Amino acid sequence: MPYPPTRKPQSREKILQSAAKLFTRQGFGQVSIDQIMADAGLTRGAFYSHFADKGSLYAEAMVYAARHRFAYYTASANTDDLLAYLLNTYLSQAHVTEDALPCPLAFLANDVSQRDPQVRNTYTRIYKGLVKRLPTLSRHDPERNACLAVSALMIGGVAVARALDDPAMVGELLAACREASFQILGEPG
Repeated sequence: MPYPPTRKPQSREKILQSAAKLFTRQGFGQVSIDQIMADAGLTRGAFYSHFADKGSLYAEAMVYAARHRFAYYTASANTDDLLAYLLNTYLSQAHVTEDALPCPLAFLANDVSQRDPQVRNTYTRIYKGLVKRLPTLSRHDPERNACLAVSALMIGGVAVARALDDPAMVGELLAACREASFQILGEPG
């Protein structure tokens, strides 16, 4: 009996979800194709009918994670002030310690710098998308430099917070990044 036509897209979705989760937690070098496929509940043999290699999966998993992360922010917001919601949620201890799908921009910044041009290009496109999206969420019309600075505070704040082992310092750092972001954008915090 042949498989239903929905099986291949569903398998691909499972692989991307598992890869995004594992890569953002452990990085490219610490995760094997076997681990990804086991987490997805699939066999290793199924991998190559979806992806050419681990690097191409890594690039697609970053896009998958970014789309789902920012779709989460948009869908979860019960406010018309999406920028404040984004900053308060992104720069939170819950995001830093999250088990779900965290932001690949913050969780993979150092890891991506060690990868091939395809992966770095994908990361760059995701980052540019964030910078372009920030003004659309603002009630004002922030300048590009302000959006670049705020995106660096967001990504850098979460990346540094993940490296710290002092919860009080993490909270203090994230609060400072939120406050500075609101000041730069001229938004009420």
